[in-house]
Parts: sequence; C-alpha cells; structure tokens
Amino acid sequence: MGSKILVIGIDAATWSVIDKNLDRLKTFKMLKDSDDFNRKTLTLDQKPYSAPCWASMFTGKTEEEHGHHEFVINNEIQTRKDIKADFIWDILDREGKKVKALNVPFIVPPYNFNIEFKAPGMGVPTTRDEWDAEIEKVTKKSIETLEKKELDLFITCYVSLDKIQHMHWGGSIVDEYYEKIDEAIGKLLRFGEKIIIASDHGFCAFGDAKVQTLPKVTSNGSKLRGDHHEDAILITKGIKKEINNLRDVFKAVKEEV
Repeated sequence: MGSKILVIGIDAATWSVIDKNLDRLKTFKMLKDSDDFNRKTLTLDQKPYSAPCWASMFTGKTEEEHGHHEFVINNEIQTRKDIKADFIWDILDREGKKVKALNVPFIVPPYNFNIEFKAPGMGVPTTRDEWDAEIEKVTKKSIETLEKKELDLFITCYVSLDKIQHMHWGGSIVDEYYEKIDEAIGKLLRFGEKIIIASDHGFCAFGDAKVQTLPKVTSNGSKLRGDHHEDAILITKGIKKEINNLRDVFKAVKEEV
C-alpha cells in the first residue's frame, strides 16, 4: 500500500540547519545525494506567516485570493469554515480520488481530512514532551494510514520545528529535533510513488528576519531567539511541474494525480 503522491510538510524547515548537519541527518543526506530527488530553495513571494502560507500551498491561491491571514482574528480562532476557498483535498475528493490529509497547520488545531487525529498540544506544542509526542504520533498515524489503503494523495505535516526554533534558535536542541524529523520522514518515503517535501517558510535569527511574525518578548516573558525567513525548502521526486512558489505545490499535485 501507499500513495501515488506523498506530500510531507515540515513547518519552518530551513536549509541553513539541514546543510550544516548533513553528517547526522541520514535521510536528508540521502535525498541530496540521490539522482531520484531534486532539491531547491523556494523563496516566498508572500509574507512568511504560517497560516496563509500553508493555505496558499494547498489551495493554489494567493493570500489575497483565499483570504486567510491569521490563526486568530478579533480574538476568534479561525476554522476551516472561515476560509472561502477549495483545498486540493476538497477538489480531488469530489473527483472521486482517494485522499487523506493529516495535521495540516493552516489553522489551530491543525486540519485533518478523511482521518481522525488529535494533535498534541492542540497543534501548538511548547514542551519537549509535546514535541516528541507530535513527531511520534504523526509518524505512527501516517504509517498506519498508508499501510491500510492505496491512496491517490496523502498529505502529512510536522509543526514542532517552528515552535522549537522560535525559542531555541542557534541551540543544540534545534539540531536534535532536526534529527528526529529526519528519522521520521525516513520512515515515510517508501510509501510514496511521487514525493513532495516542503516547508511553509525557513528560519533565521530573530534580528535577521525581514518580517517579525511574533513580538520579541512573549506574553509569559520569554524572549524569542528566532523568526521566519522567506527561504523555504523543497524536495521532489517524480514531479514534472517546476515548483517556483507555494501555490505551485497545489498545481503540481493537481497535474500528477
């Protein structure tokens, strides 16, 4: 079993951390060295905010077109119903394709399609236990799903790196969790005939960010060390369409299914 197209989203994954740690990131090293995979930097043409970036990736629309700007607006948490746009899974499902999506973080808690899943920390993991649980449970649920049924499209996402890097950018714990993500995606690759691995944005030191997505000091008094960068990662296998922006992920999947 498996999926004709497997999309793995890694919130905030950035080449600057991956490339300096290739000696300990066995999966990313293999993906770089293999002739079967292509990798590139995907420089955003929109502000590097996670909510609209993930929405653009899976609707094929600009932020202005899909109208989803923030996780919370006027003190109200946004839900799928607040977004007046079709996502790739909506379209393919109507066409009779077999589609599932797991833990897609364009809303909080992350969205699931045709699958039951409760994200640790409501999709905003803030402790080591929640980071570990998210990686473990997303990987386990992904494997269980892919082993049960042949799918046309399976999307799965990890969010922990974003939270870790905001608080610990430059620290050894960041490298540690890249290793855990590396191991996790290594368990999933065998299930995909065609593969897209992408982040919604990259990451950098807080002072180097062109757009500050969060205040320097959080509500509990903690100081942020990192923030979003406009250079996202992209790795593909068997995808014919050239992907030059987040919206092209939607278009590539639509063409390949």
